[in-house]
Amino acid sequence: MAALPAFAQETRPNILVVLFDDVGFTGFGAYGGDARTPAIDALAQQGSLFSRYYTSPFCGPSRAMMLTGLDNHQTGIGTLVESVTPEQLELPGYSMLWDDDQATIASLLSAAGYQTYVTGKWGIGAKGANLPDRFGFDRSYVMDSTGGSNYDHTHYLPGYPEVPWYEDGEPVRLPEDFYSSRNLVDQMIRYIDEGNADQPFFGFLALQAIHIPVQAPAEFIDRYDGVFDAGWDVMREERWQRTMQLGLVPPTTTLAPVHPDHRAWDDLSPEEQAVAARAMQVNAGMIEAADFHIGRLLDHLESTGQLENTIVVVTSDNGAEAGVIGLENPVVDLLLSGIHRIEGLDTSPENMGLPGSLTAIGPEWASVEVSPFNLYKFYSSEGGLRVPLVMAGPGVNVTGIQDAPVHVADLMPTLLDAAGVAYDADALYGRSILPLLSGATTENRGPDESFGFEVSGNAALYRGNWKLVRTALPRGDFTWRLFDLSVDPGETTDLSADNPELFAELRAEYEAYAAETGVLELGPEDYAEAQVFSNLLEKVIPKYWPYLAGLVLSLLTGVYVVFRLVRSMVRRPAA
Repeated sequence: MAALPAFAQETRPNILVVLFDDVGFTGFGAYGGDARTPAIDALAQQGSLFSRYYTSPFCGPSRAMMLTGLDNHQTGIGTLVESVTPEQLELPGYSMLWDDDQATIASLLSAAGYQTYVTGKWGIGAKGANLPDRFGFDRSYVMDSTGGSNYDHTHYLPGYPEVPWYEDGEPVRLPEDFYSSRNLVDQMIRYIDEGNADQPFFGFLALQAIHIPVQAPAEFIDRYDGVFDAGWDVMREERWQRTMQLGLVPPTTTLAPVHPDHRAWDDLSPEEQAVAARAMQVNAGMIEAADFHIGRLLDHLESTGQLENTIVVVTSDNGAEAGVIGLENPVVDLLLSGIHRIEGLDTSPENMGLPGSLTAIGPEWASVEVSPFNLYKFYSSEGGLRVPLVMAGPGVNVTGIQDAPVHVADLMPTLLDAAGVAYDADALYGRSILPLLSGATTENRGPDESFGFEVSGNAALYRGNWKLVRTALPRGDFTWRLFDLSVDPGETTDLSADNPELFAELRAEYEAYAAETGVLELGPEDYAEAQVFSNLLEKVIPKYWPYLAGLVLSLLTGVYVVFRLVRSMVRRPAA
């Protein structure tokens, strides 16, 4: 059983975990980003800021690991619902279902006398099957989907039904004036205020910011007029330089090359550049809006005398999202535009970020958000796995930047230790980092200890400064490589040929990890985005084929009418 830390034996701290969605490594101001995040930056100055915090590149698996302290396969969330294959569904590691006795940080804290609350995105496993009221949360107000509008129940993927919201396990409708960051903070404040002030609380604020669709009130968007006009090529280099200046990466860091299908900023027309810059303004505005509302929550806790005894954790579930809302193929783009009209979406540049919009930043801006790293969400590169983590509060010393590698599953045992709650450390995949936070040590694992990740063919194993990695298609190539992150976090120089014994040793360690956790080995063609597209087609075709058939019939009718008119004119006798 874990020992109780000294500071938790006198007064049990409140715990507030704020989870952003799809914020890359340099998304916050404290990490060199362009978005203004004064509340988060202040927390970083008051506690610890981590430069090597790792999570899954997929949201559902990340959340499962954070809440259980286990590897995602050990909880049955081996991938996303949208990307699971029929073969995977047959295996325990990919069931997408939790048994009633699945322990979570909420259930353990609740049993120890904590009040437990969650507001925001849930999205863990099968829709509606694993809701938080079953797993230790006293109060819950959640969207059980991988994403949705920040203003209403609209899904972000074509063909999918409305996004479901639940309060305490029962379906609810959103209020008319809903905006995610504001209302989710309001709901968390309400739960805390309605609770017993004599009992500590665990609050899990799971923001929708900044998942597709990227949306924010106009006043936050307009604050970034001109900020992104230099374009992604210039600003990616600026972020790279900033991360080195801040000490977040070593001075030897080489900027990772972008994928060949990325567009060069200078190849865009002025009109295209203006639209692209506006999308990034919405992205930054959404981060700032979320930070503003986090600040309101922290101010409220301070005004009620609770903040001083509250541990605050701020992080992201995976790297930056590289999705798009249109494609360069004119036929496909025309079909998507038709679907947007059917769904009542206004994708015009003037409506970006506002109600009815569907905005995404795309791969080029995503590469800025993760600079200087390689790739982004959906990949096991540093850009997909390495995200910001800030912690502050009682028991967290002002340590500045922490360089020790930390796994997302480490958060649960850490917070249980901070709360003085006993648990079986041997049963968890994660390991408490409380000694790092208290300043007792600068290393959480020994030089020969490793941890792994796998999701839909994306795989990585970390041991000290070494990283073994395989990135899946379409932007990866499914080839194993070896990198020394102490000098090359951009993953630009493969050292596997120079270190064959180490390479073989780490490959064996990865295979042991995969066997222990229940990973199903996929082939290179079974990558997640292909499965997502396949599953999407199954929903899109039945929903939209009547519209397409009607369009084709209308076109044929029009052609026929024109043909008859022309024919009648040709046959008309001369006067």
